[in-house]
Amino acid sequence: MTRSRLARTALLILLTAGLAGAVRWIVAWMNRPKATASSAQGTMEGMAGMNASGQGSVRLTSAQIRQFGITFGMVEVRPLTIETRTTGTVAFDERRLAQVASKIGGAVERLYVNFTGQPVRQGDPLLELYSPDLLAAQQELLLAEQLQRDMGPTAVPGVPAASTSLVVAARQRLQLLDISDAQIDELLRSRRVLRTLTLHASTSGVVVEKKVMQGQTIVAGQQLYTVADLSEVWIEVQLRGEDAATVRVGSPARIEIAGMPARDFTARIAFVYPVLDTMSRTIHARIVIENASHALQPGMYATVRLTTTGRSALTVPDAAVLRAGDLHVVFVDMGNGELMPHEVELGRTASAYTEVLAGLEPGQRVVTSAQFLLDSESNLGDVMKAMMGQMNAGDMGAMKEVPAMGKTPTG
Repeated sequence: MTRSRLARTALLILLTAGLAGAVRWIVAWMNRPKATASSAQGTMEGMAGMNASGQGSVRLTSAQIRQFGITFGMVEVRPLTIETRTTGTVAFDERRLAQVASKIGGAVERLYVNFTGQPVRQGDPLLELYSPDLLAAQQELLLAEQLQRDMGPTAVPGVPAASTSLVVAARQRLQLLDISDAQIDELLRSRRVLRTLTLHASTSGVVVEKKVMQGQTIVAGQQLYTVADLSEVWIEVQLRGEDAATVRVGSPARIEIAGMPARDFTARIAFVYPVLDTMSRTIHARIVIENASHALQPGMYATVRLTTTGRSALTVPDAAVLRAGDLHVVFVDMGNGELMPHEVELGRTASAYTEVLAGLEPGQRVVTSAQFLLDSESNLGDVMKAMMGQMNAGDMGAMKEVPAMGKTPTG
């Protein structure tokens, strides 16, 4: 046990012994002759090693302040930094999702990507598709090109030949089917028709959804794959209605991921949804976070701490406030070791500080530890003062012959 704890334990013992002695003292007073009040007052002051004044304050020496581990803080105007703790879920960045679909119908002859979770790079082949429509479009281009060579240029200056228009139209049709210009040029050079069409990945990422099998017949526009780029992910955060008013775009966020206790992530709020979730009565916010190592996986749970700096206000360290129901008390250093309780009116608590609406002034020094010990001594002094106030001068004189506190009178 530390010296500070020993000192506090000793003080509590003294206070308990003092209260027991006070009871015996009052019983003895009721059966004793009258005496002067000066001796009783002097005995009270030595009861617990502290001096309690008539205003409820406590007076300590410098040695007692050190012994009891009493610390102080300042009443100052500070910005209210509000910390909100909530939960979130790692989700895909919707801007980095891509679907792969064929623009023509046909039969899948070969799958290059044949399982969910497979990583792909932009331009990688996904599947080969046999399509009669593709064959017909290639044949049309070859026939148009052959007709253009047989007919030659038009005899009318400035008027293109009909065969030229047919070549352009057939070429554009192949381009709309995602046949590259290099493939079209190779088709015209070799005059060998492509039997299948190869679909390629439009972005790099991970295949998170696969809806095609080898040998399957598909139609134009059918969704085949969903590819997600996980280099950035979202964290969807749920905010209570009262917290949503303090969180805004740009608020710093500290993120802890379940299963990764030794690693924290930092980011900022990127978007706050403008609508309330009627089922959970919460408002959602979005955090965008870099994920180059792919350590964050969609579906993970996160604990999020959001920090928002608000308006400036007169504040006191939250540790300085004694709360007893609707009563809030702060011990103020009045100088020369005198610590006086002040009733205060509080506003919002933000981080380690509490807003003070009334009862304190800027620059005052307040107690931030051992307040319960001081409060016990202050209340004990008030009780003794109230009992003494009910006694007349003659009654107080009867206490002169009462022995020291804690000893039972004899005779």
